[in-house]
Amino acid sequence: MSSASNASVPSRFAVLRDRFHRRDAAVFQDLAQRHWPAAGPVLPRLSRSANHGLLWMGAAAGMAAFGGSARARRAALRGIASLAVASAAINTVGKGAVRRQRPILDAVPVIRQLKRQPVTTSFPSGHAASAAAFATGVALESKGWGAVVAPVALSVAASRVYTGVHYPSDVLAGAALGVGAAFALRGVIPTRNQLPAPGRPPADAPALPEGRGLVVVANQQSGTATATASLIRNALPEAEIVVCPPGRLASELAQAADRCTALGVCGGDGTVNLAASVAVDHGVPLAVFPGGTLNHFAYDLGIETVADACSALASGSAVRADLGRFRPGPDGAHGYFLNAFSLGVYPELVRMRERWSPRIGGWPAGVLAALHVLRGERPLEAELQGKCRPLWLLFVGNGLFQRVGPAPGRRHNLADGLLDVRVVHGGRTPGLRLLAAAVSGPLTRSPMHAAVRRQRVRVSGLKPGTPYAYDGEVAHSGSELMIDKLPEALTVYCPRPM
Repeated sequence: MSSASNASVPSRFAVLRDRFHRRDAAVFQDLAQRHWPAAGPVLPRLSRSANHGLLWMGAAAGMAAFGGSARARRAALRGIASLAVASAAINTVGKGAVRRQRPILDAVPVIRQLKRQPVTTSFPSGHAASAAAFATGVALESKGWGAVVAPVALSVAASRVYTGVHYPSDVLAGAALGVGAAFALRGVIPTRNQLPAPGRPPADAPALPEGRGLVVVANQQSGTATATASLIRNALPEAEIVVCPPGRLASELAQAADRCTALGVCGGDGTVNLAASVAVDHGVPLAVFPGGTLNHFAYDLGIETVADACSALASGSAVRADLGRFRPGPDGAHGYFLNAFSLGVYPELVRMRERWSPRIGGWPAGVLAALHVLRGERPLEAELQGKCRPLWLLFVGNGLFQRVGPAPGRRHNLADGLLDVRVVHGGRTPGLRLLAAAVSGPLTRSPMHAAVRRQRVRVSGLKPGTPYAYDGEVAHSGSELMIDKLPEALTVYCPRPM
């Protein structure tokens, strides 16, 4: 009795499988015989363009180059990474698990068939998996870009049935695997919205829903600042907007601080740095509108768009942030930094990155600048905390960074009262040493580099005129520098965590 029951299980499974296959084939035949208006010139070409993921790689490159925001670049990167995970799963497990024959093309009009038919097994659809993985990965980082990509992904998936190379169930299974791959990747590498909000001591600031009392100074030569200024005018009709060249920024910011309730700034990190020092000196809150190439400080605040800044202004949501300080500064008094201060190869890297980033983007420019700089530079001779040593790099971050590289990573605390000090020791392999420091943790020691946290750092024995970088700006030192912090000195508008 038991053996007969066990034998009936696989037979019932076979019956269900055959019934499902017949139903699937019937749906395929019905779709093959239907007329799809306007699909003829589009879907076969779209299906071919998605071979080997070329369509999605091109879409990701376009988003990264012309998306105009860090969110677009993150969406493009996550889309490609999700596609890679889905492709690996399909090619290593999916195709081998179910060896299903491709549909017979008798019912499919010749004009709809692909010129070169696939030779792999039919289940599941790799094209559908790649399309779904890319679209889902993009949407997890940016709903707006996800809405743009989704119709294209659906069309690619539909094209596989339209051209007769897959049954409908192949496409549905592939799409499900693609969506699952994107969510699996998110479980390993969280999206920006999943990351914990930086430490943000709350501060008192006036609510300015229409921008009354806000004066925004925009650097007309910073990245997208001029276009962003137009968006600010539309979003905050009662705000005063001043667009000026870099040479007039200091005077315009000082005048604005004398007559405003809150000081706004639109530009890159260097422009925001100058505005922050003016806001601290005048005791007014700062509103940051990202208008530069990298916008590290704005992004660490959670401000990626004009809408983010406007929501903070409307509710009066503000936080206190530390302000890094170095002495003597460029004018002989104090200098300040919101993100990082550095000596060694980094100032030249910053200079070259800023020159190239408007054309090719921040990260590619940083990598190319690093490769160029490492060819001819020599270690810096300096006395650090009383010890004389050759250094390729001294990086001092305003708060703890996740990583340090051509473009430093995110901070989880903007008011921790500490400096993130990274030192890359001199040696014959600067590229290897800098790479090791870039990917290592924030609290490490090795023969090539060290990472510690300090409240102050003293550097002496410098050759006068040694270049240093702070928040994307480059200046030249005397023989000694003292670096410390002003804890919670800056009040800045910041959106409330979701």
